Amino acid sequence: MLISPEQFIGFLGAALLITISPGPDNLMVLSVGMTRGRRQGMMFGLGCALGCLSHTVLAALGVSALIKASPLAFGALKLLGGGYLIWLGYGALRSRGGARVEGAGLPDESLRKLFAKGLFANMINPKVVLFFLSFLPQFVVASRGDAAWQTAQLGLLFTAQAVVLFGLLGYFSGAVGAWINRTPSAGKWMDRVAGAIFVGLGLRLIIAR
Repeated sequence: MLISPEQFIGFLGAALLITISPGPDNLMVLSVGMTRGRRQGMMFGLGCALGCLSHTVLAALGVSALIKASPLAFGALKLLGGGYLIWLGYGALRSRGGARVEGAGLPDESLRKLFAKGLFANMINPKVVLFFLSFLPQFVVASRGDAAWQTAQLGLLFTAQAVVLFGLLGYFSGAVGAWINRTPSAGKWMDRVAGAIFVGLGLRLIIAR
């Protein structure tokens, strides 16, 4: 069974806003694109985006196991995830912005190596693991059944939109990076939007019955 249209639209909207908010991954994509070229930036971004697939597998297996073991345990995961999202949102809301795109600090490398570097950096990032385990279950509707398949679909959707957005960032890296550097307030307001989304999702889970 596919996720519902409501799940699709709600999750995609949140994922898009979170992905475009200034963070280590997208700023690195911009840096690589600005200093190495469009193709290099797009390839590094593709690696970062596809790294999300490993986190999707872990989240799907974990959510499925929890529901089979105990619905109460799944509820606890969602509440803990809600608290984690609120913590992330609070940090984003307090951010003063000032994000800048600097030189990537990478030597000249082949497209294959840049792809592998982006893939590996995302796959081993513990913060991304925690984010997926907290974020994806918020959109799983247990009553629809097969939570693992729902989680997998959400993870694939997140990966797909990240591929598109990171690809666009790599392609337009020069213009986007220059705009961020000369508009310090841009990062601050993007953080505000992402922070509000995180807090809203977290509160929804904590007060929901």
